[in-house]
This record gives sequence, structure tokens and C-alpha cells, in this order.
Amino acid sequence: MKMKLIKTKKDYQVALNKLEQIFDARPGSAEGDELEVLSLLIENYENEYYPIDFPDPIEAIKFRMEQLGYNQSDLASIIGLKSRVSEILNKKRKLTLDMIRSLHESLNIPTHVLVQQYD
Repeated sequence: MKMKLIKTKKDYQVALNKLEQIFDARPGSAEGDELEVLSLLIENYENEYYPIDFPDPIEAIKFRMEQLGYNQSDLASIIGLKSRVSEILNKKRKLTLDMIRSLHESLNIPTHVLVQQYD
């Protein structure tokens, strides 16, 4: 495949089809190199035309709690009282800087996700 920037939906679809064909290419081979370059071109196009926003901070907390099998009592041991946790999860109380730090350290949620504005 001749390498070129992906500028249109048609270019993007052709690139995806080619990526699928060479997906199992051996690293270091000519096909492997083509796979790496093609992946970068596709990623660049997707970042420009299909950006993915960060999740809502509260939804990120809920998702991480679900992954870890945590309940509100577990979260209370990280950020404070159980009633405060309920208010946070129901978006009746905003996260404080100390809560954000604790959540980042305990649940490994990136701070740039937790500091976002939410309703």
C-alpha cells in the first residue's frame, strides 16, 4: 500500500481494511513496519475526527468502584463520611481538592479526569 495521509472517510476505510489484512504482521518485517505507520496514520485521523472526551468525574468514580467491587462504605474510607459519599455520587456535592487527591491515590483515577467540570 502506498502510504499517504488519511484525509477522507474513504481514505480512512481503505486504511482500516489494509490494517485488518496485515494485523498479524511480524514485527521488524516490511509488513510489520507498514502496520506501525498505518496505525499512526489511523490514530491521527481518529484523534482529529472522532475525539473521545474524558468521562464525567462521578461516572469515572462509579466505574472504578464497580471494577474493584467497592461499595459506598469502601469509598467512605477514602473520602469521608458515607453520607458525603452519597452526596458526591448523586452530584449534590462537588469534589474537593483533598478528595480528588485521595481518589487519585486510592483508586488510581487520573487527576485530569477528576478535576473536570460536571453538573
